[in-house]
Amino acid sequence: MASSLLVLLDDIASVLDDVAALTKIATRKTAGVLGDDLALNAQQVSGVRANRELPVVWAVAKGSLVNKAILVPAALAISALVPWLVTPLLMLGGAFLCYEGFEKVWHKLFHRPDEDAADAERRAKLAGALTDQSVDVVAVEKQKIKGAIRTDFILSAEIIVITLGTVAAQTFGIRVAVLVGIALLMTVGVYGLVAGIVKLDDLGLHLSRSASAAARAVGRGIVRAAPWLMKFLGIAGTAAMFLVGGGILVHGIGVLHHAVVEWAHLAESIPGAGAVLGALTEMLFNLVAGVLAGAAILGAVTLGKKAWPRRGAAAAGH
Repeated sequence: MASSLLVLLDDIASVLDDVAALTKIATRKTAGVLGDDLALNAQQVSGVRANRELPVVWAVAKGSLVNKAILVPAALAISALVPWLVTPLLMLGGAFLCYEGFEKVWHKLFHRPDEDAADAERRAKLAGALTDQSVDVVAVEKQKIKGAIRTDFILSAEIIVITLGTVAAQTFGIRVAVLVGIALLMTVGVYGLVAGIVKLDDLGLHLSRSASAAARAVGRGIVRAAPWLMKFLGIAGTAAMFLVGGGILVHGIGVLHHAVVEWAHLAESIPGAGAVLGALTEMLFNLVAGVLAGAAILGAVTLGKKAWPRRGAAAAGH
């Protein structure tokens, strides 16, 4: 009896080790979505009255949990009933990450001046709505919360699909544990950090009014650094999207995957810095693949949007 119990405990420990290791791998692979999730949700909540920021973040976090409560069972059902669909979904998720990342870069570099004016006007209207006593602030908040939850659904779907691809070959129990663990970890991590980010300026303002000169200096530094932190999160998130999305696509295309492995091995054979160069080679290859894939998909989508109205007009003419 004692030996059976020890075997059972050993099995449980082994399973927990597997779950922990796979969760760590899945977390690393979803880093691109995590960075983008942080930046987008912090931007979504910005503009809300200071005393309402945390309640809004909490409302979006609860919506995110509902999203994942839908997505995790759906992912488990797919892995159990149609496991062959996991790889295409994973490739689709990787392609979407590359497309989304390249669209951000393209818009940043080549956006039109009138788009800047439209964004400024939209932000001014929102700020005016939040200060106008005649406007229903609750309705404005609900609208922002719904928009943030819709955005979260897309990002959560990407996270779940990438995680599912990591654990697709594991037993059903491990799949459940890792998917649920990632869903909870990402929700708590993302919205905990979002809450901290949106309150940074308040913390800086509070410290800047302190009696201590050192505290005032720290507070002013935090206030100045907060906008730069948002920019850094956006840039890091976009770069990680190319790395993760490109890595998924490269791994799913045999020829490219073998080429990356060979080049990484060649770089690793260089004395002194082989390990670092091998890792950098793989990262660079994934980054380039992600950028090229994103450019190709954005080009195809743009051409499709331009061609679709002409087809509709031609059909109406007949």
